[in-house]
Amino acid sequence: MTNHPLISDKRRIGEICAVVFTSLGKFVFMDYLNWRFPYIALTILAWAVYIVLRKKANPGILHYWGFRTNNFLVSFKAVLPFGLFAIATFFVVGYYQQTLNLSWHVLPICLIYPVWGVIQQFLVMSLVTGNLNDMDSFQLPRSGTIFISALIFGFIHYPYWWLVLATFVLALFYGYVFLKNRNVWVLGIFHGVLGGLFFYTVVNRDPFIEVFGNAF
Repeated sequence: MTNHPLISDKRRIGEICAVVFTSLGKFVFMDYLNWRFPYIALTILAWAVYIVLRKKANPGILHYWGFRTNNFLVSFKAVLPFGLFAIATFFVVGYYQQTLNLSWHVLPICLIYPVWGVIQQFLVMSLVTGNLNDMDSFQLPRSGTIFISALIFGFIHYPYWWLVLATFVLALFYGYVFLKNRNVWVLGIFHGVLGGLFFYTVVNRDPFIEVFGNAF
């Protein structure tokens, strides 16, 4: 059980709004302007700065947010069956609809994408799911908290409906695991690997080219 640090509801709501604002930026910078790499890099940098500043002000905040290793194995075991089932499903669906597009690009993506995955899970799980769950002024049912977070996470991936559906289901499961174990490292790593494979198996896209172009 994770002790809740002293965080005002005003700050919690502010963090949730900041996550929503960051998510809306995706539609402008990634989908409209096609500035994928600058958006991702700036988002990682900006939120990393926030994490560092909050750690200095409240040293216990990292543990509360899920940046912890003491329950890494427990969390890993909880997510592993889901992850293996998801990977098998990706390949079956990809084979059926002839969208398997595996290349050497999948290797660097599965190594790099978990960094972005950790930031995404921090935003959705730590700042949305965690804050909604731990509000002092009002209390949502845990199922409602998880559902709202999953809706937000799914909506971020519009207009790619396969991604909307997949990330919504993923966030439902992740929300339950996070509120039980609070470990964003495991969720972020799995998110990165599953997300990378999903692009190359189900939706027939190459995020390596989309992010880095033909520089390599």
